[in-house]
Amino acid sequence: MNTPHDSSTAPARTGPPVLARPDGTPVRVLVVDDDPDLAEVLSGALRYQGWQVRTAQDGAAAVAEARELLPDAVVLDVMLPDTDGFAVLRSLHEVKPDVCVLFLTARDAVEDRIAGITAGGDDYVTKPFSLEEVVARLRGLLRRAGMARQPEDDGPRLTVGDLVMDEDAREVTRGGDLVELSPTEFELLRFLMTNPRRVLSKAQILDRVWSYDFGGQAHVVELYISYLRKKVDAGREPMIHTVRGAGYVLKPAVR
Repeated sequence: MNTPHDSSTAPARTGPPVLARPDGTPVRVLVVDDDPDLAEVLSGALRYQGWQVRTAQDGAAAVAEARELLPDAVVLDVMLPDTDGFAVLRSLHEVKPDVCVLFLTARDAVEDRIAGITAGGDDYVTKPFSLEEVVARLRGLLRRAGMARQPEDDGPRLTVGDLVMDEDAREVTRGGDLVELSPTEFELLRFLMTNPRRVLSKAQILDRVWSYDFGGQAHVVELYISYLRKKVDAGREPMIHTVRGAGYVLKPAVR
C-alpha cells in the first residue's frame, strides 16, 4: 500500500474568499489519485483555499485516511492500483455518509461518469482538467450540502414577505409553515431571497448556485425553479415569477 501524504497545514493566503465549515474550522478534503505529482498539485490548489488536505494513492490508504480525517469532500480517481473508485466510494459512505465526492474520470470514459453518479458520487470532472474547475465544483458541492459557508453567508434571517429563511438552522418557513428543501433548492432560494425584486438570469443563477458553467445546460435552472415553486408557492399566492426572456424574480406575494 502506498503511503499517504499529509498536507494538513494550509499556508497563508490572500486569494479567493475563504469557504469554511459552519463552525469556522477549515474544510477537510481528501485527494485520492495514484499519480503523486497530480495529487500534490491538486492538494496545493486546495490548500490555497485555506482547507485541510490529505492525499492517498490507493483505495486502502484512502479509506484509512477517511477514518482519521472524516473529510467533508473527497476528490476520487476512478482508476486506482488496488481497486476502483466506485468500491472506495461505498467504503467512504460507510465512514461518513454525507461526504461530498467529486470523481476524476478519463476523457472518453462516459460509462465511468454514469456509473459514478449512479453509485452516489456528487459530480465528476474529466482529465485533463483545470484546477480552477475542480476548486469551483468542490466549493459548489460543499455549499449546496450545507457543509461549508463563506463569512458573508453569516448574518440575520432573510425575510421576503411571509417567506423566512434561517440560515443557521437551515430552515425555511412560509406563513409559519415549514418548507422542506434539498441542499440545492435551499441555495437557489437563498440567492433569490438575497436579491428580492431583482430579475436574475439563468446564467447568473448557474454561476452563483452551481459555481461553474454548465455548458449551456440552463434547463437545470428551470428544473429547480419548478421544484421551488411546488414547495414555496404551492396553494399560496406566487412569489417566484418568470420574466420571459430575462430570468426569474422573487417578490412578496400580492395580497
